[in-house]
Amino acid sequence: MGKTIVEKIFSRVCGRDVKAGEYVFTEVDLAMMNDITAPLSIGAFKKIAGDGAKVHDPKKIILVLDHQVPADTVKAAENHKFLRKFAEEQEIVNYDIRAGIAHQVLVEEHVFPGMLVVGADSHTCTYGALGAFATGIGSTDMGCILALGKLWFKVPESIKFEINGKLGKHIYGKDIILRIIGEVGADGANYKACIFSGNVIEKLGMSDRLTICNMAVEMGGKTGIVEPDKTTLRYLEELGRKFEGELIVSDEDADFKIMEIDVSEMEPQVSKPHRVDNVCGVSEVEGIRVDQVFIGSCTNGRYEDLKIAAGILEGEKVARNTRLIIIPASRREYLRALRDGIIEVLVESGALVEFPSCGPCMGGCFGLIADGEVSVSTSNRNFIGRQGSPGGKIYLVNPAVAAATAIYGEITDPRKI
Repeated sequence: MGKTIVEKIFSRVCGRDVKAGEYVFTEVDLAMMNDITAPLSIGAFKKIAGDGAKVHDPKKIILVLDHQVPADTVKAAENHKFLRKFAEEQEIVNYDIRAGIAHQVLVEEHVFPGMLVVGADSHTCTYGALGAFATGIGSTDMGCILALGKLWFKVPESIKFEINGKLGKHIYGKDIILRIIGEVGADGANYKACIFSGNVIEKLGMSDRLTICNMAVEMGGKTGIVEPDKTTLRYLEELGRKFEGELIVSDEDADFKIMEIDVSEMEPQVSKPHRVDNVCGVSEVEGIRVDQVFIGSCTNGRYEDLKIAAGILEGEKVARNTRLIIIPASRREYLRALRDGIIEVLVESGALVEFPSCGPCMGGCFGLIADGEVSVSTSNRNFIGRQGSPGGKIYLVNPAVAAATAIYGEITDPRKI
């Protein structure tokens, strides 16, 4: 029997053939920390290796400040100061406070197909859109990586989601992944590698692929992967990053559990409070009054998402009693949108455009909601208190639904305007 892409990636890093279900202690290609998880990881590292110890390989460590940037409290500022000092002492060259959200930055600058990447953040699975195995780990595990460069893994079994059909107007990668999560549930893919394929996935651009892999963890997935192809290579070339290795893909006779989904008749999907798997079509929730709309995050803060929103908002105004917050995922995406006039359109509509960061996604900064307020968001989680007050409500949508909602001040199907 052949191997899945996951088994092949682990076989490469382990230097021997491995199969799903095996436990391995192996090196990783890259390890990412952010300003929220790094202090805990560094604390674990010092307990393992001792004060004054040096990290195993500073070139493999990437430290990106993105959750509370610029610092929104004195405590956050002190935290950033601590991390800058640690990066300097440990000679960690991949340290950045200005590039944007870690998950977008790593895709733009660091990750290549076939890599094994870990991050002290659950949405590290985003990088699987490049054909890498990428997964979130806890701060204690990251401390082990800092000290030893290695970690224990159980090689996961794989579920292949065959997405076929034809996407309708204003239907995007966000709708595909919400549909899947709604069907399998929040724990339907626990510790599985979620591999996305089918004729719809083959035609999707990298932005939509990144969105889909980003939310694999919301159904319990260990990672999300789109096997690398011409679209992957073209994306890397556009970034000025040349990939010279061999693309790793699954064998045709690999062992998969397969789930088939036809998206031809699908309407825009909405995740209702307070669970990501509480999914319905937009028609079920149309007309709900909205206080805030957030377009951004590592899920939907890319150029393509901003362009979709601008296409709907051009010549329109944000509803008087609704605020629209736009936060690009990275400095690169921000500049692309700025040069193409997209930011101008968004600002003229009444949007507040902020510096590339996580923003209100985890309730850190830039636009928290008050008790009783409703947020429509392109981010990835709608848990209680996620964007501010535990008395608020969050609906997850694609950027077209978000933009249409901002115009009318209530949840709106973009296909009707």
